[in-house]
Amino acid sequence: MNGVLFVTDPLPGLQADIDASVGLMAATQDLDLDVWCCEPEDLAVVDGRLHVQARRIRLRPRVPGDDHRWIVDPTWYDDLGTSVVDVAAFALVHLRIDPPVDARYLHTTYLLDLAGTRVVNRPAGIRALHEKLVALRFPELCPPTYVGADPQALRSFVTRVGTAVVKPVDGFAGNGVWLVRDDQGTIALLESATAGGRRQVIAQQYLPAVAQGNKRLFLLDGELAGAVVRRPAAGDFRIGPPVAAAGIDEHDRAIVAALGPELRKHGLVVAGVDVIDGRLIEVNVTCPGGMHKTDALLGTRLSHTIVSSLFEGALL
Repeated sequence: MNGVLFVTDPLPGLQADIDASVGLMAATQDLDLDVWCCEPEDLAVVDGRLHVQARRIRLRPRVPGDDHRWIVDPTWYDDLGTSVVDVAAFALVHLRIDPPVDARYLHTTYLLDLAGTRVVNRPAGIRALHEKLVALRFPELCPPTYVGADPQALRSFVTRVGTAVVKPVDGFAGNGVWLVRDDQGTIALLESATAGGRRQVIAQQYLPAVAQGNKRLFLLDGELAGAVVRRPAAGDFRIGPPVAAAGIDEHDRAIVAALGPELRKHGLVVAGVDVIDGRLIEVNVTCPGGMHKTDALLGTRLSHTIVSSLFEGALL
């Protein structure tokens, strides 16, 4: 079959002007490959074969806007019909459902283990390398970090580093991220963040250089494919959309050199690595994003580079 399957969240909920999955769909269509989509609930195993009730779509034309957004029709795709297909018939499957890696996500990975064709990123690799914790395999590259659920131990860590960013281990998209200072409110914030000591969180030393930007390094099969700077919005410490191209320094190269072999080993072809002030923060592998925004902002072709590499044999 001359087609690619995208396993995504519901299409009406995707922001077609910025969503990285939509950018990969557009690049796939530009290669004259059919774009098929489904949700996890559309997958089923029949006599040991993975089948899907998939929708074939055609994306409408799009042009870059004045910032990190694309100009798209409100109805950004045309529905060409639905069919039940053996997943092995697709040339490639993209696993593109958003985190967290909850029961729904994990069940999807187990089903896709039976795909009979290549899945990007490899489901077993996503299960093996937790995107919030894999960075800690390289502690020399990270800021001081504590992972745990004990509010008092976390308080001691905050006292040691002064100010910390605290986030849930299963968090995503900036949800549940706290900036915690060593003051009278610290223990109450940490008790809330850990649900009274019942939920694991990650605490990392706050790096003031984040005000100048966070680098998103785009890795393709463990090699650097591009980079962009993202800055916090006014009045917020959390990272916003891309604003400029990023220069690459020796710290970035050291991070890529360390991560590359691990990502390749586990079939994590597409990854988004977050770096602040030369320190590794996290490695996004569940549904890596930012490529579509960067292409609109800078005129790059990251989405096309990824898709073309997958079909030119470089990564097969």
